[in-house]
Amino acid sequence: MLNNLEPVTRAVLFINIAVFLLQQVFFASMMANFALWPGGAQFAPWQLVTYAFLHGGFAHLAFNMLGLMVFGNDLERLWGPRRFLIFYLASVVSAALTQIVVTQAMGNYVPTVGASGGIYGLLLGFAVKFPERRIVPLIPPIPMPARVYAFIFAGLELLLGVTGTASGVAHFAHLGGMLGGLVMLLLWRRKPARRIG
Repeated sequence: MLNNLEPVTRAVLFINIAVFLLQQVFFASMMANFALWPGGAQFAPWQLVTYAFLHGGFAHLAFNMLGLMVFGNDLERLWGPRRFLIFYLASVVSAALTQIVVTQAMGNYVPTVGASGGIYGLLLGFAVKFPERRIVPLIPPIPMPARVYAFIFAGLELLLGVTGTASGVAHFAHLGGMLGGLVMLLLWRRKPARRIG
């Protein structure tokens, strides 16, 4: 399966795995410098991107990388590496900015890590570009069109975020990633994708 991955998708996958291995050795310093801190002296601009390469555990990493491969590979094949990378990073940054706004409004200054915001952006892009493609989620294992899958997950994230259910999960960052993906799709609507380096 790895041999069939497009170059940026493969690179993002391997970088995430490498960073996760580094976390096992340099956890405290990497969290202090590269996690997304919502405000104060610990925030640095590069954290708007670097937080997405850190993860809270193996399961967190595994689910995000599965999403990257399922949604990202076909989008990169459709758009080409450059446009795909722009889309992914826009989703990551949009998720970070949304998380900062929400956490500051709530007075919650815990750091955020994980590629989930970028993956939710990819989910939205996949649902728009391949709306009828069948997806079988792990829970529940019921096949459904990608557009339905994306709509359900967006609704769940909004519900869980508003009600404060599953605390410790950055629900609004996930929605922010989808928002960033939507903005990019709207910006590109009149600019057809060209497959370039």
